[in-house]
Amino acid sequence: MKYHLSKHKSYCYKLANTFFYTDTIRVVLLIAFFSCLSFAGYAQDPTPDTSKMLAPINDISRNGGEFLTIQQCIDYALVHQPALNQTLINQSITRETNAIALSSWLPQVNATGSAVHYIQQSNYSSTTTGTSTGSTNTATRSSAANSFIPELAVSQAIFSPSLLLAAKSAPLLVTQSKQITDSTKIYLVSAVSKSFYNVLLTLEQINVLKEDTARLGKNLRDAYHQYKGGIVDETDYEEAAISLNNSKASLKQANETVVPQYAVLKRLMGYPPEKQFNVNFDTLQMAQSINVDTTQQLAYEKRIEYQQLKTQKDIQNEQIKYYRTSFLPTVSAFYNYDLAYENNRMSDLFSNSYPSQLIGVSISIPIFTGLSRIHSLHRAKLQEEVLNWGEVDLKSQIYSEYTSAMATYKSNLYNLKLLQQNVTLAKRTYFVVSLQYKQGIVAYLNVITAESNLISSEISYLNALFQTLSSKIDLQKAMGNITY
Repeated sequence: MKYHLSKHKSYCYKLANTFFYTDTIRVVLLIAFFSCLSFAGYAQDPTPDTSKMLAPINDISRNGGEFLTIQQCIDYALVHQPALNQTLINQSITRETNAIALSSWLPQVNATGSAVHYIQQSNYSSTTTGTSTGSTNTATRSSAANSFIPELAVSQAIFSPSLLLAAKSAPLLVTQSKQITDSTKIYLVSAVSKSFYNVLLTLEQINVLKEDTARLGKNLRDAYHQYKGGIVDETDYEEAAISLNNSKASLKQANETVVPQYAVLKRLMGYPPEKQFNVNFDTLQMAQSINVDTTQQLAYEKRIEYQQLKTQKDIQNEQIKYYRTSFLPTVSAFYNYDLAYENNRMSDLFSNSYPSQLIGVSISIPIFTGLSRIHSLHRAKLQEEVLNWGEVDLKSQIYSEYTSAMATYKSNLYNLKLLQQNVTLAKRTYFVVSLQYKQGIVAYLNVITAESNLISSEISYLNALFQTLSSKIDLQKAMGNITY
């Protein structure tokens, strides 16, 4: 049988060298020639099982659970993220703190009482002089051995520099706590979006590598048949096996990489670690939303950092006003009601009572405080200067971030368009070279090069796509246009 096949091959070679005069006849005869040899190879040995050349790869890119879009991931994070919920609780804490500070403006009511038993006592005289009438009354009585004096004291603040500072600072402190929450939301939108794109990039790479693995498996089978048919030597078959193994290794690595990327996304979202979900996306919608209006002018007021600094300056300004007016008196009104019970016998203590009431105004004026007020005022002004210089540095930082983000976005967008053209060219080149190899026109090295260029261009295009999406997020953040 081997002798007849060898003789058949020799005859086919001579026939090809004699009658290949035109390109059309050459192509037709080559196809018939390779079909004949492939049939002969099938008769000799079975097709190799390329699926057993490496251990099977488990596809973990789809891990079960619900499908979430990028907007759904962001919405979930804005509700369940622990750090964000902490800032919301801090807002409530700030409101309660303000309520505590402002409660001193309301009347303060206190009830006290004292019970006294004199072990030893002495007589005393009490003299009352009536200045309005010019009369003088003198009364003398002995103190009782037992007494119980309950007292009701009511005070009302009329004016106080510290309370005025608390009243003016309260809305600023609430604004400051809200801005911290807004800053956390902006960070979450940016971080969740980038993490989502990282997961999506790896999943798209997995899809590309799957196609590459299937394509290389087909190449391996073709090379094997041609090797058994005697058209090519053993190196083509071995190079095809090497390429397939490398592709499988890359696919396995990508499948393993997506697991920690999902874990990072879950942490940013506040998603339970034990639950699973998959990312859901619309490629067309992502491609349409990749463009940004680069003609917009930078407005510092849109940045949350600038708004926070302005609030800090307003709070500091109120602090300066407080130290400037801290020399003013503290004025409050008070009312006291006493009901004294006195008797020498304990059993008759509550038989007689001596009520008394008074009302008045209390004024406290700080005359000399050891220069603490002056030094506090100087310190507050210096702290204001620190904030002013911080504003200058912040503007420079924002402008630097804006120009860097704009340049990165423009370069990534331009690179994306070029790499998209490269993918189209690489696919066409691989198709032509693969067909030429099957016809025996080119060596298998050309197929390896074309296939390598194809997978490289596809991976590079995916990287450029998601780099452009990430740079778009950075540009929107730098311009203060992140919405939530």
